[in-house]
Amino acid sequence: MSNQVVPKPVVIDCDPGTDDAVALFLALASAELSVLAITVAGGNAGIERTVPNALALTALAGSAVPVHAGANRPLLGWFISEPDVHGDDGLGGVVLPPGGSPAPGLAADAIRRILRDTAEPVTLIGIGPATNLALALTTEPALTSRVERIVLMSGAWAEGNVTPAAEFNAWSDPEALAILLASGCQIVLATLELTAQALMTPARIAAWRGLGNGRCLQAACDIQATVAPSRRLAGLGAPLHDPCAVAWLIRPDLFTARACSVRIDLGPGPSRGRTLIDRWDRTGEPMNALLLETVAADGFFDLLGQRLALLP
Repeated sequence: MSNQVVPKPVVIDCDPGTDDAVALFLALASAELSVLAITVAGGNAGIERTVPNALALTALAGSAVPVHAGANRPLLGWFISEPDVHGDDGLGGVVLPPGGSPAPGLAADAIRRILRDTAEPVTLIGIGPATNLALALTTEPALTSRVERIVLMSGAWAEGNVTPAAEFNAWSDPEALAILLASGCQIVLATLELTAQALMTPARIAAWRGLGNGRCLQAACDIQATVAPSRRLAGLGAPLHDPCAVAWLIRPDLFTARACSVRIDLGPGPSRGRTLIDRWDRTGEPMNALLLETVAADGFFDLLGQRLALLP
């Protein structure tokens, strides 16, 4: 009997971003995934930086996966960057060789085309504001039948990281996240409580550096070394948010999860962008998401290090 891996077709929607960089490298290094396209929104550093970052990271990995530019603003309002976390350029000031040019076509159009044309359902991985994914699905709702699942790094069941109530990706475009949650697609959420268990520390960076001299591995280490420990997490380390969403598709055995109901606060007040996650079925509302609750951190970081070491 063959043990050959059958790769899952995926589209990665991102806003690179220091943690997006590791997530992209992980996906591109993993035989379990067939990355059909990378689509890019503003978010962490503004579209004028996130698109070149995605192109540079993809080129550094030696990948020919097309990169499509997408939304430069959320469905309502404007994106606000996070230079305190990602630096002004999105990659902590680490300079990479420039990549090529974006592929023709806007992100939402590319997502719709892929969903129409591929032979099997596609998993959408969202590790930035959900704008591109929401635009694709809300303008052609029939395509939800072509979506295997949507895996998102988004939300929190308790405290936020950009406001007291809200996590950054959810807060950046809550209307887009609400569209996905109401789409009928299977939603998988990696929230702040999960990513708080995946802390990048100097010791883990040093362990990665010892795995080889590949340019992608060393770039990932250099980028992560620029991220300050989280004050929210008592300075113990910097949570590696976005790779959690990718890692779950590759090694779901590293995670525990539960089905639950998720809504999002769309109001104009201080709770805007808060994800209302009913972990204990108190409301009796339909369970529209699979919530990732725990991750085996050592196994997670071993996976990332091993896969990044495979890249050039």
